[in-house]
Amino acid sequence: MLSEKYKKEIIPLIKKKFNYSNINLVPRMTKAVVNVGIGKYSNDDKIVKEIEHDLTLITGQKPEPRRAKKSIAGFKLREGMLIGYRIVLRRKRMYDFLERLIGIALPRSRDFRGLDLKNVDQAGNLNIGIKEQIIFTEVANSRLIFGFEVAIVTNSSDRETAVELYRALGFPLKKVEIKKGKK
Repeated sequence: MLSEKYKKEIIPLIKKKFNYSNINLVPRMTKAVVNVGIGKYSNDDKIVKEIEHDLTLITGQKPEPRRAKKSIAGFKLREGMLIGYRIVLRRKRMYDFLERLIGIALPRSRDFRGLDLKNVDQAGNLNIGIKEQIIFTEVANSRLIFGFEVAIVTNSSDRETAVELYRALGFPLKKVEIKKGKK
């Protein structure tokens, strides 16, 4: 299990590598946020319910509906219209979701060659865009295909320690490529 691996293997590894004196200095994941925009499907209640159902199966938690804050005529959007869903996963649900994401879903995605290091920002948060939700086995038979975004938030002080944390947890990050300059 991912949470046990973090406690038993990763904390001592990162503590030793970065020479931390206190166990509380070791970075940890605080939450995983799943966002999906329903866009063109906002007028079709049947499809919206199917998206909500698929997200519930994938994350194990009911999604929170997100509504438009103001009207935008160019997008045919009115204030208060449903525009997407958000799910904030913490603790056990977060670790369960990430375990399925790392071990099952990402390797199943089409033409997957690893997560780019550009996806990790300066605060140490990892952002992953998923084009098709059917890479999760829970919804593999779904008729509707939609994409969503996963943001993994850490309490890391810098990018370097966060990247090391993600590598130790088993995230398939690409290796750093050294580009040769012209002579």
